Amino acid sequence: MSEKTESKAKNNAARPPSFWRRFGMQFGIWGVGIAMWLVFVVTASEAFTSKDIYLAFASSTPLFALMAIPLTLIVITGEIDLSFPSVMALATATFAKIYSGTGNIWLGFLGALIVGTLAGYFNGWLVTYFAIPSLVITIGTGFLFRGIELAWMNGTGVGLTDKELSGVANLLVGRSFFGIANQFWWAVVATIILWFVLNRTQFGAHVFLTGDNKTSAQLMGVNVSRVKRRTFAIMGFFAAFAGLVASFEVSYFWPTLGEGLLMNSIASVFLGGTSVFGGIGTVTGTFVGSFIIGAINAGIVASGINAFYTQVFFGLVIILSVIMQAVISKRIKR
Repeated sequence: MSEKTESKAKNNAARPPSFWRRFGMQFGIWGVGIAMWLVFVVTASEAFTSKDIYLAFASSTPLFALMAIPLTLIVITGEIDLSFPSVMALATATFAKIYSGTGNIWLGFLGALIVGTLAGYFNGWLVTYFAIPSLVITIGTGFLFRGIELAWMNGTGVGLTDKELSGVANLLVGRSFFGIANQFWWAVVATIILWFVLNRTQFGAHVFLTGDNKTSAQLMGVNVSRVKRRTFAIMGFFAAFAGLVASFEVSYFWPTLGEGLLMNSIASVFLGGTSVFGGIGTVTGTFVGSFIIGAINAGIVASGINAFYTQVFFGLVIILSVIMQAVISKRIKR
């Protein structure tokens, strides 16, 4: 390498990334969201100029956003979790069993969160200890957790309509602040907490380092295995919480809880600007991405388009977002 080329490479390495390179993906996602909203306002003005549809978004979208937000951390490390819908069900079944057996609401609540966290940690331990691809192992644990839950509950659901449960129900899914569902505010709180964890703590820095270059992270003294186990544990905790929220929203625990939420959650992560290659991601982008996914569902139907085209739109949005990530990633590395 010539001195001129070497000097240029050093200058590029020392120069901080431009504002566009750092936040280009996030602006792109906001742009996609605004453009899509404008399209729906024009094509379904009656629905999208009414506050009712936004109140509906606030109650339904957080049911998968609460899982998409922590899933962002796992994807940043270069891993994936496909078992969280089953963790939702197993943790909520734990709540139902403890409450029915003891009558203690908060003991059941705590038990659910502990089971969810342990299930997530178990995923992380299997991935790191046995060096098994997380895509494969979480498919297996997803069946495992679901099977345990179904056998434990004998395939039956549980009503959550007792008067004693009204307090926790109002806390989780009650309507406050202009009729906005509390689950929306819980999603906001989760976003703020995990944004702080990712951007203002040493653990967050290690998450990015692990996903960006595992070998370099290890050379810098980062315990990569521990970082990954913790991200899976966080995922399990929030999956348990999301399971309780989803169940109290309908006042019933269904043994099939979580089914149908997997793809929405994953789509929200990638649409939100988290790189499929790891090392890049933002929970605020995932938060916005979740509501874009929610808007697609409602907007297509409200615009008079056949609902079967929803999957087509989802596919196009995900493909375009991944292509955008690949293009921006290549430009950043130049």
